[in-house]
Formats: sequence, C-alpha cells, structure tokens
Amino acid sequence: MVAHVLRLRLALLVGALNARPAVVVRRLVAFGVLAVAVAAVCVAFVRLDRVPADEAATLAVVGGAALIAGFLLIPLFTGADDPLDPRRFVTTGAEPRTVAWTVAAASPLGVPGVVVLSIAVAMAVAATGHGAPVWQAVLSAALLVATTVLASRCAMAVSAVALRDRRSPQLTGLMVTAAGVVVIPVAAFAFSLEWSGGLPSPLTEAAQVLAVTPFGAAPAIAVRAGGPLVASLLVAVGTIVLLALAWHLLVQLMMTRTERPVPVRERRGLGWFAVMPGLPGGAVAARSIVYWFGDARYLANVIVVPIASVLIVTPLLIVGVPLQTVALIPPPILALFLGWLVHNDLAYDSTGVWLHISAGVRGVADRIGRLVPILMIGIPLLALMITGSIWVHGRWAVLPALVGVCISLFAAGLGLGSIASVAAPYAVSRPGEGPFEQPQRTGGGVPQAVVLLGAIVLSAPSLWWGWLALSGDEDAAWTSFWSGIGVGVGVLVVGVAVGGALFERRTGRIMEFAETL
Repeated sequence: MVAHVLRLRLALLVGALNARPAVVVRRLVAFGVLAVAVAAVCVAFVRLDRVPADEAATLAVVGGAALIAGFLLIPLFTGADDPLDPRRFVTTGAEPRTVAWTVAAASPLGVPGVVVLSIAVAMAVAATGHGAPVWQAVLSAALLVATTVLASRCAMAVSAVALRDRRSPQLTGLMVTAAGVVVIPVAAFAFSLEWSGGLPSPLTEAAQVLAVTPFGAAPAIAVRAGGPLVASLLVAVGTIVLLALAWHLLVQLMMTRTERPVPVRERRGLGWFAVMPGLPGGAVAARSIVYWFGDARYLANVIVVPIASVLIVTPLLIVGVPLQTVALIPPPILALFLGWLVHNDLAYDSTGVWLHISAGVRGVADRIGRLVPILMIGIPLLALMITGSIWVHGRWAVLPALVGVCISLFAAGLGLGSIASVAAPYAVSRPGEGPFEQPQRTGGGVPQAVVLLGAIVLSAPSLWWGWLALSGDEDAAWTSFWSGIGVGVGVLVVGVAVGGALFERRTGRIMEFAETL
C-alpha cells in the first residue's frame, strides 16, 4: 500500500501542472520563489562552518525550532485541503493503523517534505563541518524530518476534525489570540537583542533552553555532546513517540467518526455554542463566555484588574525603587487577581445556575465550563504583561521564574475559587445593575481572603525560587518554573474536583441562594 500511495502522491504533483496556462504560470512562479528562499536558507546553514562552533550551534537550534513550530502552527491557520487526508482511504477498507503509517511515509514526497529534507541535509552538512560525527548529524536530520512530518500531520488532522466545520469569527479570534500569545513574546525577545560583533547572550540562552524542548531537541542533537546530547536525544525521541501516538489516534478517529450532515452555513448564528465542544462543559463554557463579554459586571473586573496591577506599584517608583525591579511586580499581581475573580462566579450567574441543576449537569463540567472565559482572558493578558515586564527588566534569564510564579498564582487562585464559589457564595449586584453597586450583605470577606491568601501561601515555593533567580541564581529560575507549574496545576485539578463534588451535594442550597438574590 505504501508504494501505491507514493505513486498517487507523485501523480498529484504532476497533475498540479495539468491546468490552464495562467494557473500553471502562477504555480511555477510560486514554486520558483519558494525554491530560491529554501536555497538561500540551505546555503546559509552550509556556510555556518565559517562561524564559531558555539554561534553555529545556537543558529542551528533556533532555526530548527522555528521550522518545527511553523509546520505545527501553519496548518491550523491556513485550513488548506490535505491531499493525503486519511478519510479518503475509508472506501479501500484499509485498517487505520496501515493508513496512518502509509500517509506518514508518503508525506515527505511533496513540496513541504522537500523543503524539510533540504534544510535538514544542510544542517547536517554544517554540523559535520564543525567536527560532529556523521552518524550524529544524520540522526539529527532524520529526527528533525520525522518530528516535522508528524507535527504537520497531527496539525492538519486536528484542523480537519475539529476546526474545518467550525470556522467562525469566534474561532478565528481564538486562533489569532493564540498566535499572538506565541508571536508577540518572540518578537519582543528578538527586538530586545543587542547585536554587537556576535550573537547576543540572550539568544544563546534561548537556544540552550530550546535544546531540551520538543521544538529544538532534534536539531540540537547534531551540535551537542556528552550529557546534553543524551538529554536532547531523549526529548527528541519522546516527542516523536508522542506525536506518533497522537497521529494514530487522530487517524482512527477520522476514519471511524460519522460526518455531520448539517452544512456549515446552517450552523451560523450559534456563536460560541458552535465553537465549543458539544458536551455539558462546552455548553456551560459557551454560555459563560457570552456573559463575560456582555455583562458590565464582568467587564468591569476585566478592565479594573490589569489597571490596578500597574497602579499598585506606582508608589514604589515614587520612593525610588529601580524601574527594572518594579517591572517584575505587576504580572504576579495580575495573575493573583485574575485567579481570584472566580471565587464568587456562581453568585454572578444566579439567574442561570438553575439551568445547570435542572439539566443534571455534573459538578466538574460546571466548574470547568466556568473557568474557560477567565482562561481565555487571563492567558493573553499574562503573556503580554510578562513579555513587557521582562523587556523593561532586561534579563531574559528570569523569564522562567516569572512565568512559574504567575502560573502558580493564577492556577491556584482558580482552583481555590472553584471551591469557594460553591461553598460560600455571597450576594453581589444583580444582572442589569451597575458593576459598582453592592447590596447589603453579611459575610463575603472570608472566602475572598481565603482564596487570595491561599493562592499566595501555596505559591510560596515558586516565589522563593523566583527571588533567588532575581538575586543571580539562574538555575533557580527553572526550579521556580517547574514548581509553579506543579503547584498551580495540582491545586487547579483538586479545586475543580472538590468544587464539582460540592456543587452536586449542595444543589438545594445553591438554588435557595439564587432565589434570594
């Protein structure tokens, strides 16, 4: 079957030239421009043997990481038709496993595959020019090609399964926001580099970090030795294994699922309900998003919190604290208060909570769905704030520590807030009232304080290691990063589970509370 698919792939390439003359000319011009660009990149990599080995290694890792990231992200945004879509092989009666590996094997035989192969060979030649063993350079090139091919296959499958029939302004906005979360920090990092006779040290530090990530591990194998080589090799092989498993599962899903008979144009008007998964949690998330972006009470919080996080540190500038130090304070404050916002979300949604209870929605689905809007708002805000803070601070080596602290505060606040909003809701302004109108109430201070102080206490390890990183210990930055992720994710998972259980046990009291507002 592999040979048959390869012949079909070649026939498709030849058939691209069997069109009207104007179309053929446009395609030839596009191929020519692409060929020139790829040739220039390949020549640049081959000529890396004329620069110092350290600089060549940095450029190879960064370039390879950019190549893998591009093949992973571009299919999600372009939505182009896949000529090797596994669903086209359903009528042949072939097993999904056979189709998966056949399509993966035939993928390099195309324009994108030729681009990857050319760049991988150029990088291997450059590595051998700096004394790397041939086997090491060839292994690096092979793993780079495999990673790129599988990443693009998985991205195209996700686009075909989850995105193609859900294209909408809401989904486009989400994808643009996601791209901004990645592109804006990278652009800020690139513009902050100071080029003076060699590669900037932040770029070298970034390459060292990328070398142990799924994006840069494969190209780093050719330029590393000893223990670092083993680390990059393990990450590269593990990435390929995970991508292969994901590709196999996606192919099986694509070849066994039933296509929706409803045309896309008949789904218009559903808004976020057409974008979110057709599950209870997805429905709760869609309804919550509509409220968050249409209710003045939610919008006031979203606007006030970022402004307050900046104004809070203004007195520090007045008393003479250096700007480079003050710049690192707003992101943790923003993360803390963004996570804290959900501590009473059930009270704000009192007019609709009966829908969840009467429909028998599981508590975990309710808790997860209500977190989606704040995640959509908080992640881009934190990405922008963290990028700006590090840019002003000037030391990109503390970026992992700041990210870890913010993740810990944000996720821990969400986890504790998921419990507090069910266990101890208190009265707030009613729908349609002004966001700053507050009713008479008793209590409310305890859950606010518990969520706020609890998030700080639980984030103490990440904060401590972040302080050490700020004091000059760069290794502590990564300790702060991983401890922040571990604590934040752990508290979030436990909080959602506990909050979901409380939601199911306290349905009667929740209804009584909603009726008294």
